[in-house]
Amino acid sequence: MRHTASANKPTADPEADIRRKPDQGQFALFRQRRFLPFFLTQFLGAFNDNIFKNSLILLLTFGTLINADEKLSLYTNAAALLFILPFFLFSATAGQIADKFEKSALIRKIKLFEILIMILATAAFYMESVTALMAVLFLMGAQSSFFGPVKYSIIPQHLHANELVGGNALVESGTFLAILVGTIFAGILQSFDTPLLYISLAVIGFSILGYYTSRAIPTAPAVAPELKINWNLISQTINTISFTREKKPVFISIMGISWFWFLGAAYLTQFPEYSKTLLGGDDGVVILLLTTFSMGIGAGSLLCEKLSGHKVELGLVPLGSIGLTVFGIDLGLQTPPPIADELRSITEFLLMDNAIHTLMDMACIGLFGGFYIVPLYAMIQERSDPAVRSRIIAGNNIFNALFMVASAATGFFLLGFAGLSIPEFFLTIAIMNLVFAIFIYAQVPEFPARFIMWLLAHTLYRLRHINLYHIPAKGPAILVCNPVSYVDTLLIGSVCRRPVRFVMLKPIYDLPTLNFVLRTGKAPPVTSTKAYDQISAALKNDELICVFSEENLTTNGEIDDFNDRIHKIIKRDSVPILPMALCGEGKTLTARPWRLALKVVLVIGECLNPEEVTVDKIRFEIQALQKSSA
Repeated sequence: MRHTASANKPTADPEADIRRKPDQGQFALFRQRRFLPFFLTQFLGAFNDNIFKNSLILLLTFGTLINADEKLSLYTNAAALLFILPFFLFSATAGQIADKFEKSALIRKIKLFEILIMILATAAFYMESVTALMAVLFLMGAQSSFFGPVKYSIIPQHLHANELVGGNALVESGTFLAILVGTIFAGILQSFDTPLLYISLAVIGFSILGYYTSRAIPTAPAVAPELKINWNLISQTINTISFTREKKPVFISIMGISWFWFLGAAYLTQFPEYSKTLLGGDDGVVILLLTTFSMGIGAGSLLCEKLSGHKVELGLVPLGSIGLTVFGIDLGLQTPPPIADELRSITEFLLMDNAIHTLMDMACIGLFGGFYIVPLYAMIQERSDPAVRSRIIAGNNIFNALFMVASAATGFFLLGFAGLSIPEFFLTIAIMNLVFAIFIYAQVPEFPARFIMWLLAHTLYRLRHINLYHIPAKGPAILVCNPVSYVDTLLIGSVCRRPVRFVMLKPIYDLPTLNFVLRTGKAPPVTSTKAYDQISAALKNDELICVFSEENLTTNGEIDDFNDRIHKIIKRDSVPILPMALCGEGKTLTARPWRLALKVVLVIGECLNPEEVTVDKIRFEIQALQKSSA
């Protein structure tokens, strides 16, 4: 025997009790102390950042901070650079500190630093010193660069695997909501008779409130307390980037996230000019576009949890890429309306023929952006080594900053030197998105493979699962299921939170689409002379193996004699056995293949002790599961 039962019992997992509870919706996290204080802290931080940044831009544009109009472009570009520069300088150090020390205490110290920065900002406002305000903006970027690695690495310490997508969805939607509300709030403060007073009260008050909420964040122990911090910014930045490259799927996910920020920065930067010169809209129309875009991202982020079935579903990432490309191209191909003598208000804009079309494109770009970004963040958290997770996220922040700078440079080149119009620019970046998507999915075929499985489970079939939490989160196990169709592997694989290696006959394995998906999942065909050695090696490597109980598909919904391979596998490898049952409409899923959205139920039983299990016992359990789903 290669494994012992006691070493692999799922109940030995400290998260077993949580996993055995039925999955709850993501909004239930707002009732949890392990999430709500953290969410409020990061929301208030993003909100306060945007109050200050947008207040500064408005004061530069419409206030008395500068006199010469020609300096406006210089100062606004300098402001963007000064906020992003600290991410290059300090992210590597921030990642080390986040791995070395307890995270809740770190967050409180970072929030105290924010209060100090906002006090300095107030002094700079009253001195009407642009130089001092730019220095404050640099300090804000530094504070954000230290908060980022803690923010994303504390989530998997407080949330379980089936909560990662929901938690990240709430954080991402909350962040974009904070950006939106902070931008609008800054405009409201600017309209007061004494704006500097109210801006100062706001930024100090919200920073204090953020510190107050941070005090309720539960402890998140240090993951690498023995780490010796390297204070050399250059060498440590190189080391941090090297951590991101250790696992190819994680690195590609980082590239995908960074590309999203490239696109986001490209769209957001052009909103004011697009509204004014192409749509003929006033400042209210700019806010409307920003609101539509942000609400789209929030909606897409929140929908991820439902569409993914409480797991990290990489199949949503290609879906997001498709939507970003399609609606980006559609936005670029729209014919701009005739320019009026005066800028249009929101009401006048909404009465235009293509107004709804434009807003729908903006909303859908945001919606599919949410589908795209949330699974990528969750994947990095799930697959990164916990001991270096913060440093990997710090590396992600470095690449994000680099791509945003590249976005600004691309916009400057295409709109300036190349002379493209803004619609042509939108069309160009949508096509660039398609090229980038093809590249990254060629690098990691797991993304398109998961997309095929997800698409099948949500179009041709309506797949529902029962007791999915019975599948152990860690360690090896053998899943035994009855075969009912040629796509059973895709249906099972589409709902499992962990990768599954399937064992099957070679003629089925060689079917084109199945072959691509299963090769991506490294499923060994049973006809191979080394199949059983490969199965044992996979189990020894703590993987999941799925075996089908019969050689042929059922014709009557009943289970026939089990094939010999199950007996050989359980005799050779002593690991937990999970009986599962696939149940479809009628007696077989192949009875009416011309119908769409056939109802399918996957029922997962409890783990069976490998030392006591027999083939007859497995058959009895699968039959019982079939009856329970009726």
